[in-house]
This record gives sequence, C-alpha cells and structure tokens, in this order.
Amino acid sequence: MGYGDDGAGDGGSMAHFQLHTGGRMPAIGLGMWPGYSQEEKGRAGATVKAAVAAGYRHIDCASVYGNEKDIGLALQEIFLSGAVTRGDLWITSKLWNSDHDRVQEACDQTLQDLQLDYLDLYLIHWPVRVKEHYQQEDGTRKTEIVPLQLDETWKKMEQLVRTGRVRAIGVSNFSSKKIDHLLANATIVPAVNQVECHPVWQQKALHDYCTSKAIHLSGYSPLGNWGPKVLGHPIVKEIADKLSKSPAQVALRWGIQMGHSVLPKSSNPDRLKENLDILGWSIPDEDFQKLSGIQQERLIKGTNWVNDTSPYKRVEDLWDE
Repeated sequence: MGYGDDGAGDGGSMAHFQLHTGGRMPAIGLGMWPGYSQEEKGRAGATVKAAVAAGYRHIDCASVYGNEKDIGLALQEIFLSGAVTRGDLWITSKLWNSDHDRVQEACDQTLQDLQLDYLDLYLIHWPVRVKEHYQQEDGTRKTEIVPLQLDETWKKMEQLVRTGRVRAIGVSNFSSKKIDHLLANATIVPAVNQVECHPVWQQKALHDYCTSKAIHLSGYSPLGNWGPKVLGHPIVKEIADKLSKSPAQVALRWGIQMGHSVLPKSSNPDRLKENLDILGWSIPDEDFQKLSGIQQERLIKGTNWVNDTSPYKRVEDLWDE
C-alpha cells in the first residue's frame, strides 16, 4: 500500500494512501461523529461545507451518527457549486450493529441519505450484532446483543462491491483474531480496519498485523476526544512546543508518520485548517522515539457491548486481549 501526495484543490497538497483495491484514500479525513450533542449533529452540513472549502477530501460518516441526511444535502450543494466533483471526494460510511441481517438495505439507505450513487468505503462498524430495538412492557427500549455471524455478514458486504454500491469494504474495531476469522472464508480482503489510534493507544501490534495482510489501518479519535490524555500529555506538549506546532498537529502527524490515515473531528473553522497542516513537516526521529515510549491506555473500551447476556462477558473478550 503506497503513500504519496496528490494535488487537492484549495487545500494544497493532500497526502493519500493507496489501498490494495487501487483506491487512493486521502490520509486526513473529517470524522463526522457528533458526540452526544444535538447542536453538533445539526451543524453537520455546515461543517462538511467548511471542511471541503478548507481542503478536506475525505468525509467519514456512519448511519448511527444520525446526520447523513444533512451531509447529503451539503454534498449536493458542494457539487452544484462546482467546487469539487464526486470523484474528488472519498466518502466512507458504516454498517450499524442492528443491520447485519439487512446489509444491502442499510447501505441503500445510507446512499439515499447521502444522495450518492456509490460509497468509496463501507465498514462493519463493530464486531457486534444486535437484534432490532424493541419496546418492553414498561415502555423502555431494549437491545439484545446476539452472537456475531461474521461470515454471513461479510458475504453480504462483498455483494455490495459486486453490485457497484461500494468501491471498497472493510471493518472497524476489529482485533487481529477477528480479522483472521473473517479471512478464513472471505473472497475480498478488507481494505481498511478503522480503530482508535493515537500516541496514547498506538496499536503497533495490530498495525503490523494489518500491514502483513495488506489492510490499511485508519485511526479514529486521533486526538483522544475525551479529556486531556492525548493533547495534554507532557511528551506531546513538549514536542509541540519544540516544533512550534499545536499538540493536535503533533498527534495527527504521528499517525501519518506511522502509516495511518487520521480522522480528526472538529466543527471549528480554525481547527479544521490547523488539523490539515500536518503534511509539510515531520517529527524528528528522537522525538518520535519519545512518543513511542508513552504508557499505553485504551480510551474507547466498548463497554456498551459487554454484559452478562452478550457474547462478550468482559471488555477483554471484545478486543481478544
């Protein structure tokens, strides 16, 4: 899988990673998870328009984020304006846990919401399968976590490629053990494994494994997202001061130098531009080694999918640790 630079319109030079499919995925993407804020969810369209104007060419979506319709409206405005064409953008979305039994229908809904004819990349969001939410007698809603039927789900994902709905397929939050299981019966190798990845959770063993299988590792939450554990880390701050960069730029540049694409999330126009400015410089070797020595901690544990009735009884079961 190659790494290089393409001209990217107003955004100047945009690095990319070439996937085993031949697709060229921009190395910096805009994460569209709105957090738990309705206000943030409502800003999705404006954020996409500002990001594309700033130079972003990779938008990372998911049906569960609840904002794909707004993103679709924004994309149509962008295309009609002539600022970019569909072929200039890389659009990713994800299959939610409740949709493993209706993969084509879920993908079609995402395409309809985004107002697109195809996706560049479609991922299984988690190695988790749940039954549809249902109403209990007391009026509350319940989700039942049931055993994953990975071979069946992946066959349906492969069919999306064959029918032209998507250009590439992949996974998210998958361990090497789960990918091994998938590969045993797959006819299409996942192009991408999107996982939490930043200097405080570097995923080196998983990165090496994915590289050995020609699977690109893409890092979500590259700034840590919750609290100061990444951007407030003394080593990250020290290197940022030395290089006259922000801690966010150091964390993102670390990912690029590791060979990962990075998916920072922001709706702030200044931060959108700052997060793009990570390509014309590098972290020196001695500082890169300091980052390698940071004590590791997974920040996104997936506890929602762990309980007494789930196939995953412990967090360690989910991640195969």
